[in-house]
Parts: sequence; structure tokens; C-alpha cells
Amino acid sequence: MTIDEAQTTVDKWIKQYGVRYFNELTNMVLLTEEVGEVARIMARTYGEQSFKDTDNGKQLADELADVLWVLICIANQTGINLTQAFENNIAKKTKRDNKRHLENIKLK
Repeated sequence: MTIDEAQTTVDKWIKQYGVRYFNELTNMVLLTEEVGEVARIMARTYGEQSFKDTDNGKQLADELADVLWVLICIANQTGINLTQAFENNIAKKTKRDNKRHLENIKLK
């Protein structure tokens, strides 16, 4: 699935099952919540925290997909084409950082 297809799929789902998009502020809060759930799994899987019973069944892949879902909702409702935005972002990073990381002694 391409990013464009994902944006279309989410839009169709919202219109068929979701009634309407939550407003932009609500979706921003939901995005923050979903990123927090990713952080929780990361802290327990790769960090020093231990899992709790309430963490049972939580999967990193599913939580990352939740982040992507809400991000796509925000893009759709604000008229952003994520494919174009991502391509522009890669170009910006390439221009700005084309030597920065290669010359970073901390990465050697």
C-alpha cells in the first residue's frame, strides 16, 4: 500500500464507519496518546522497565499502526498529501545533512 492509498483508505473508513473525523485538536491529543503507548512498549522491551499485567497483548506493530492511523487522519483533515510532504522532507534532510552524519565522529 502506498502512502496515497493509505490516505484514501483511512478517508473511506472514516466516512463509512467513523461518522466523521474527530476535530484536529482531538486527533492531536490522540496522536500523543498513541505515541505514549509506543513509548511504553519500547521502555519495557528495550529499556529497563518491567512489563505489567496491563501490558499483556500490547504489540509494538499494532501501536505503531495506531500512530500512523491518527497521523493520516490529521493529514487528511488538514489537506496534506503525505507522499509529497515526505518527499519534500527527504529532500530537505538530504540538502541539510548530506555530510553532517558522515562527519560526525560519534557515529564512527
